[in-house]
Amino acid sequence: MALAELDHQRLTEALTLAESVIGLTDPNPRVGCVIGHADGRVLGRGATQQPGGPHAEVMALRDAAAQGHAVQGATAWVTLEPCAHHGRTPPCSDALVAAGLARVVVGAHDPFPQVDGAGVARLRAAGIAVDMAEGPVAEACRDINIGFFSRVQRGRPWVRLKVAASLDGVTALADGRSQWITGAAARRDGHAFRRRATAVLSGIGTVLHDDPRLDVRLVPTPRQPLRIVLDPRWRTPPTARLFEADGPLLVVGAQPPGPAGEALAARGAELRVLPGPEGRVDLAALLPLLAQRGVNELHVEAGAALNGAWLAAGLVDELLVYAAPSLLGAGLPLAQLAPPADLAALPAGRRWRWHEATPVGDDLRLRLRRG
Repeated sequence: MALAELDHQRLTEALTLAESVIGLTDPNPRVGCVIGHADGRVLGRGATQQPGGPHAEVMALRDAAAQGHAVQGATAWVTLEPCAHHGRTPPCSDALVAAGLARVVVGAHDPFPQVDGAGVARLRAAGIAVDMAEGPVAEACRDINIGFFSRVQRGRPWVRLKVAASLDGVTALADGRSQWITGAAARRDGHAFRRRATAVLSGIGTVLHDDPRLDVRLVPTPRQPLRIVLDPRWRTPPTARLFEADGPLLVVGAQPPGPAGEALAARGAELRVLPGPEGRVDLAALLPLLAQRGVNELHVEAGAALNGAWLAAGLVDELLVYAAPSLLGAGLPLAQLAPPADLAALPAGRRWRWHEATPVGDDLRLRLRRG
């Protein structure tokens, strides 16, 4: 059955609620819920809280109760299929059944094995009408949790590679200077994407040249992401600004740590050894390990060499490019890649499709996904 205009409106409101808890719920999905009637009255709203906290449906039911609203016979619009299993919290599908709702509109199925259709089935078995969204609103409900879907279905995080570049594709001058190619609005926006990631990754070249913190500073955040440095030979200085920031730090090398690695561990860094070809870190092996520790979205901010390695390995799912209205001439490229032999037959992973183009201040945010 096609959804009514009110259904699309309420799901859009629920999506806004889900967006409001970005950075809070990981590794759990971001979910929003609105409870109301077909006449337009809204009874309660809610969004999933921190792991172990109440989910969106329970928050919406509590909101309705706090306002003195009875929800029997009402409709719940929820961005993700209500859970059907006992985890840290009881099943949300049971809570909706107990509350006496008549209808539930679901934005997207939950791929988590203990749910994956079981939530919808439990609601229908209790006599509740369940309608599934389709089209753009359904796609938006999946997209808000694209990293969760990736981790559950593919066993690896969604990898987003971020760069700031001039119109001619230069990310830094030949001597490495890059502050600032883009404006303040684009830098804030980039930090918002750091906030939505479970982990932010860079390489030793960036650490040695820029001495970054890799944390979220320019936008409010309820928690700092895991920060990861790929450092094959353990060259990260123990005095790096990485150690001044809050949140966990993981340094991944390609050989036994030795005294240099032990000095980083003494500063509080977690160490991991993942040897790959040519003395580099094994990128492909890193992704399932990050998934096992609950990383949904991996945000990569690195230099041309490491960017090229991620792209050449075919491990990047999304490009996040901030394009500045400037021409810089000779300089460092977005990524170091071998030139193709034939433009008509680009290697795998070299073709992308446009996903979004949005002005951000004086710059342009471009998002591209694998073709």
